Amino acid sequence: MALAVIYSRGRSGIDAPLVTVEVHVANGLPAMNIVGLPETAVKESKDRVRGAILNSRFEFPAQRITVNLAPADLPKEGGRFDLAIALGILAASGQIPNSNLDQYECVGELSLGGELRPINGVLPIAIQVRNQQRKLVLPKDNVAEAALVKGVELLPAVHLLEICAHLAGRQLIEPVYPVIQPSPEADIDFADVHGQYHVKRAFEVAAAGAHNLLMFGPPGTGKSMLASRLPTILPQLTEKQAQESAAIASISDQGLNVANWLKPPYRAPHHTASAPALVGGGSNPKPGEISLAHNGTLFLDELPEFDRKVLEVLREPLETGHITISRAARQVDFPARFQLVAAMNPCPCGYLGDSSGRCHCTSEQVIRYRARVSGPLLDRIDMHLDVPRISHEVLRKGSPQGEETSANIRVRVVAARNKAMARSGKANSALTAKEVKQLCLLTEQGHQLLEQAMERFGLSHRAYHRILKLARTIADLADSESIEVSHLSEAIGYRKLDRRT
Repeated sequence: MALAVIYSRGRSGIDAPLVTVEVHVANGLPAMNIVGLPETAVKESKDRVRGAILNSRFEFPAQRITVNLAPADLPKEGGRFDLAIALGILAASGQIPNSNLDQYECVGELSLGGELRPINGVLPIAIQVRNQQRKLVLPKDNVAEAALVKGVELLPAVHLLEICAHLAGRQLIEPVYPVIQPSPEADIDFADVHGQYHVKRAFEVAAAGAHNLLMFGPPGTGKSMLASRLPTILPQLTEKQAQESAAIASISDQGLNVANWLKPPYRAPHHTASAPALVGGGSNPKPGEISLAHNGTLFLDELPEFDRKVLEVLREPLETGHITISRAARQVDFPARFQLVAAMNPCPCGYLGDSSGRCHCTSEQVIRYRARVSGPLLDRIDMHLDVPRISHEVLRKGSPQGEETSANIRVRVVAARNKAMARSGKANSALTAKEVKQLCLLTEQGHQLLEQAMERFGLSHRAYHRILKLARTIADLADSESIEVSHLSEAIGYRKLDRRT
């Protein structure tokens, strides 16, 4: 009778809670039982582990084997515990030393031949292992992702035999600290967009303060083109922000692109996406598009074509910066502080106000179409932009002095964002009501202008605060300590779709 204890990590949202794998080998009829709330994939690990041990030329004990995954109330999923279970069986049966196992945490799925296969969600695991000051044994294919966490000792392996040789002291695995090569800059640039100067200006303001933005205009005026270029002018993520976003991508089905981990994420779901696809869901909840866009941009093209119920689920995360998904068995909280960029046509046919005169929509049809986007959601969008059709001459020749590049715009955006960070530690769009009162001070003339606008457009108190935050960003771009009337006027001018309800 023998007992071995191995440490591993489970998954709960973007956290990686500690799972203690206890393996007990005792006399009795040959059997292997896994307890501790395992899901089907974990129950199936007994066959994978048996095959891996036998094909690695070890002996599989013909005894009663009990594997306990503690804590018992945490659901266990996937094949990530295969390696820990195999090492526990080998240690409990005396085939590898049992003395220093408490120094390691082990994750990895085993093939029947004993090879290690990569798993999802390695980044949150590496963060927790570093905090516990242990060494992480993991598949070699997961090293690049785990290496994003500084200060953790990684022991990559290709086969179970390598790990057993290391634990026995015969052939030590050398710790690795790979250097991440950043991916080359994308080929897209704001210089590709001819004309639309007021729209580019609005995007610069939106990028500087992380403000939500809605574009409306006829088809083919460049709305999607402009949205796709927003990431090229956004500041790089801080290491903390990058780890948060990378952790979410790591546990998702798409996985993490290590080379782009410092770049703000950009997500553009199709308008047929369901509510669970947007906010996350499943019996074991996984992040949706709004969480995958955390610290980045969520672009919703053809906004009115999204299901009304799908759009309404955006209201809470736009306000709070996180989403809580509750299921019968568990509750998971995902971060979701994203910048919303949306695009829509002005009417069902798309050509309302276009110089071509092709629109024949009635006023009732236009009102019904725009009503698909609710007032409360529209209220949470800081900037409403009209994107008109440009002349053929501008389209062909562009600006006589040349179009400004993303790199030039980004310099101004970063400078303005740094001013905001130095002042409050956050982007202007994330200011609380108390901080707005302290940091967004107006002159008497400014107060009168804003009050007139509120009366005329029937603005809500939320819109009032959002205008002030927007004006603060415009002032930062102008390198002004105070909010001038011109800054406030520009901010009010971006509320084109506000209407009395």
